[in-house]
Amino acid sequence: MSDGRVLFQEFLRAPTRVATVTASSDALVAALLAPHRFGGAPVVVELGAGTGRVTDALQRRLGPAARHVAIEINPVLAGRLADRHPGVTVVAADAARLPAVLAEHGVERVDALVSLLPWSAYAAAPVPELAASVLAPSGTFTQVTLRGLHLLPPARRQRRDLRTAFGEVTGSATVWRNLPPARILIARSPRHSR
Repeated sequence: MSDGRVLFQEFLRAPTRVATVTASSDALVAALLAPHRFGGAPVVVELGAGTGRVTDALQRRLGPAARHVAIEINPVLAGRLADRHPGVTVVAADAARLPAVLAEHGVERVDALVSLLPWSAYAAAPVPELAASVLAPSGTFTQVTLRGLHLLPPARRQRRDLRTAFGEVTGSATVWRNLPPARILIARSPRHSR
């Protein structure tokens, strides 16, 4: 069964957890990864891996010394992703468990953290604070956010929480070649890095 069909089925089963019916476009994936440096042996963590569009792109960019952990709350999507990428540590878990999941897998710090988490994840857990707590001081956190909805309370809360957890928060240009159009929030200088 195609990734698109599985994504749609899983969205129908749990729309607040899957939160999308379409996979991210190549343009959005490129914008999400552009702020990161992947040279050397980075530890890269992906939140909300879904069908693996970002996972695929990361695996093309990362060298053999890199460590890649993909966290996906939906066990069906996580299972498919693990089958397709045996070299990636795929964990079926809630992003709210981020520090515990990383500790369980022997990860002490993260150099790059990329997120496609929906607003419902931010409502359920302090995602920016969790991200800042696991990032290396020089690490970068990127988060996809939907364009045109920036004035809604969840979007305002997301930006406010990022500014509390990070010393530097910027945004990309709108990625129009995605359905729906989106932007990337880029956070650096974690205030709570361990």
